[in-house]
Amino acid sequence: MDNVFVWLIIFSYFAVPLQYQHRVLFLGIVGAIVMRGLFIVTGVTLLNTFGWLIFVFGAFLIFTGIKLALRKEEEIHPERNPVLRLARRFIPVTDGYEGQRFFVRQNGKWIATPLFMVLLVVEATDLVFAMDSVPAILAITRDPFIVWTSNVFAILGLRALFFLVAGVLHYFKYLKVGLAMVLCFVGVKMVISDFYHLPTAVSLGAVAGILAASILASYLATVRQASVSNRHLRRSEQDSTALDGGDSS
Repeated sequence: MDNVFVWLIIFSYFAVPLQYQHRVLFLGIVGAIVMRGLFIVTGVTLLNTFGWLIFVFGAFLIFTGIKLALRKEEEIHPERNPVLRLARRFIPVTDGYEGQRFFVRQNGKWIATPLFMVLLVVEATDLVFAMDSVPAILAITRDPFIVWTSNVFAILGLRALFFLVAGVLHYFKYLKVGLAMVLCFVGVKMVISDFYHLPTAVSLGAVAGILAASILASYLATVRQASVSNRHLRRSEQDSTALDGGDSS
């Protein structure tokens, strides 16, 4: 869900036309599948070689979850992305979009379009998100095929989810807290894996319960906020009516 929010920020910052967003997401997902494949192979190899790394991965997830829960609402600045800044230093970019093309030829030279820069930022952000999602799935299984295919389905679902919830994502104000709790839960599960194996049904139930509770809390908070806003609006209208009546008299 954080990934969807970041995509929204990126597309808004670069003012990407809606008809071009599908192409960027498609190629971004292809790149993400390849990168996560490399991450998974590396992670599985390290865990099979150095079993104690499971504690490192678990501690990293707990740290990430706590950091996510304590993080205040902050603005995201795509222009500060180091990949984008490095690319702009060495790659000339056209002033505007050239349809769905990533490169155009001008004066005998190939020049990148802003759409290519958008793709670079999308890939860079997915690389960051893979840092916690891959260790999280490794807490469930170390079978490379299952880990990779589950990531593929998740990313493909994320693309569809983007166009489904892009307009309503801001209503889920407590979802970030729920995701943070899930990361901490998975991290603890990895840390205690050598001492106690948590049943799969319990793990799935805990994750589903945490997410459901965060979504329900977000919904109730939205309803409460709407109710308060309506009361204030009615009070303002009543005060305005009373003032108008006083002026008439």
